[in-house]
Amino acid sequence: MYLFPSIDLRDGKVVRLHKGDYDQETVYGDDPLEQAKLFADAGVTWLHVVDLDGARTGHAVHHAVIERICKETGLKVQVGGGVRTEGTISRLLQAGVFRVVLGTAALRNWSWFEALMGNPTYRGRLVLGLDAREGKLAVSGWEEQLQTTAVDIAKKVSEWPLSAIVYTDITTDGTLTGPNLPAVRQMAESTYVPIIASGGVGSLEDLKKLRKLPIQGVIVGKAIYEGRFTVAQARKTLEE
Repeated sequence: MYLFPSIDLRDGKVVRLHKGDYDQETVYGDDPLEQAKLFADAGVTWLHVVDLDGARTGHAVHHAVIERICKETGLKVQVGGGVRTEGTISRLLQAGVFRVVLGTAALRNWSWFEALMGNPTYRGRLVLGLDAREGKLAVSGWEEQLQTTAVDIAKKVSEWPLSAIVYTDITTDGTLTGPNLPAVRQMAESTYVPIIASGGVGSLEDLKKLRKLPIQGVIVGKAIYEGRFTVAQARKTLEE
């Protein structure tokens, strides 16, 4: 199982939000590139980057720093937040991004998203981001709630050529109280698309529990920044 350390970008800084609330922000650093290099030095393969300003405004904001991370770390970078057009997808891929995460744009313009799946250029390069609060999806930086459930969409795309689904449980995100294991399991069992779990990890024990589920990986941010465990410890727990 892969570890995806996370860098959430807001106003050029490395931050974390509590349950997706933009008014509950903790700043962990002002140099995202340096943080990415620290993760690379710790031996990880993947990096998950979220453009929080992009998610809220609807257009990518931190393209320059993302490009530098791709070019200067050698990490496989997965980026989401503010990806609303095919032009943005192409620009990110050209910058060296390995996977692009689509959330709001895919859910609001399903026919457009479905058409992307038919383009061989994007096969294996697109990730569907499903962010849920009590099972129901949220979009636009989690500020708008939908009635559609994450499981319904996961079933719908089960046979699509997506590289993964990032499933974020909003109610546990940034809380360090443990992931929503039943919800993650339900997602994994509802689709053939590999699942990457996000939200709530606060201990190595949480990682051990996630490791028992049929998922591709787990995104971890705050627990690393708060010193709950090191990247090396997390890698060992997921790989042993």
